Amino acid sequence: MFQERAPPVAVGDELNLKVESVGAKGDGIAKVQGFVLFIAGTKQGENVKIRITKVLKNVGFAEVVSRNAVVQEEATSSDPDPEPQEAPKYEDSENFGEG
Repeated sequence: MFQERAPPVAVGDELNLKVESVGAKGDGIAKVQGFVLFIAGTKQGENVKIRITKVLKNVGFAEVVSRNAVVQEEATSSDPDPEPQEAPKYEDSENFGEG
């Protein structure tokens, strides 16, 4: 039996992402755990901090909060045995729905 997965983002979440491509209507496209986000006013290769504005069943929409954001690369399933990485040693002042 197929069980629907909840989207990995919620309205109001702020994330640092890299725009992977541009859609037919000119919006930037980024992904979070395979979930597609459309980001107006962005271009391919741009690193941005975004805020989720709308979440549908299969896609979401976001607005740019700031540009040139520091983006941590997401592990891909094509790497069968990624090397474990130590968590960064800094204090994060933003809450992304955790805790």
